[in-house]
Amino acid sequence: MGTQLVEAVIDGVLTGGLYALMAAGLTLIFGMLEIINIAQGIFVLLGSYLSYALWAHAGIDPFLGLLVTIPILFVVGIGVEWAFMRRIGDRDRVSMSILVTYAVSLVIEGALDIAFGTTFVQLRPSYFARTWHVFGFYLEYIYVFGFVLAALLIAALYALMYRTRFGASLRAALQDRTAATLIGVNVKRVSTITFGIGVAVTAAGGMVFGATNDFSANSSTDLISRLLTIIVLGGLGSIGGAMGAAVFMLVLEDVVAVVWSPVWAPVIYFLVLLIVLSVRPQGLFGKVSTRAQ
Repeated sequence: MGTQLVEAVIDGVLTGGLYALMAAGLTLIFGMLEIINIAQGIFVLLGSYLSYALWAHAGIDPFLGLLVTIPILFVVGIGVEWAFMRRIGDRDRVSMSILVTYAVSLVIEGALDIAFGTTFVQLRPSYFARTWHVFGFYLEYIYVFGFVLAALLIAALYALMYRTRFGASLRAALQDRTAATLIGVNVKRVSTITFGIGVAVTAAGGMVFGATNDFSANSSTDLISRLLTIIVLGGLGSIGGAMGAAVFMLVLEDVVAVVWSPVWAPVIYFLVLLIVLSVRPQGLFGKVSTRAQ
């Protein structure tokens, strides 16, 4: 049992990095633009399918393929924001964003079903299944590489938001759009780029998700429910909180599967969400007065 628990913790930490990467763009979009992007799950799967297509039909390694899929998802994000999100007024921004992005999700899901069919596919280059033997435990390459990739991209997002002029412009627009405009910030352009970045990072998350799970376009429903749970627990808008909450939840899920029952493991997501929100509405790592940190 002791060995199984340690394995569960290790697997939870590595898988948590993957979910943090997928959730980072979602919490960035909400924290900075006050948009709840229900389409984030299908964007992740779009990244999975693009990586799959490049690997299966062009022989391009999935990690190398990110040089193609990240720009594509960035352009998709910009297009969605320009075509739909900027039309939403400030008054009902949050509620309307849910409806609009849900509609976008349905359209993309239908397009993926037509293009790739409804059967599950696999993104599994042979070396992904290789393992490192560390202190008696076997760690698959893809989980280790995925965790490192997640940590690097989340750190890059944080640096972009808090160490660059663009990040300063974005935070100024969030605090007061009128004042930001008066000092020369192009609020519409900043919002569009931010949404594009939030969608672009799903290309990396989608690649790793597709490499560790069989998937179809219908997988987006379960995926978005998990991602929303993670960003709520981590504190809406908190990039660091998304990482912490994702690792916490995945470790907890794996431990429950070992010590109790695999059947109850998925339920723990929503049970913990109810408990935490009843005690700490701002989430595990969120702050009452801040949207992004």
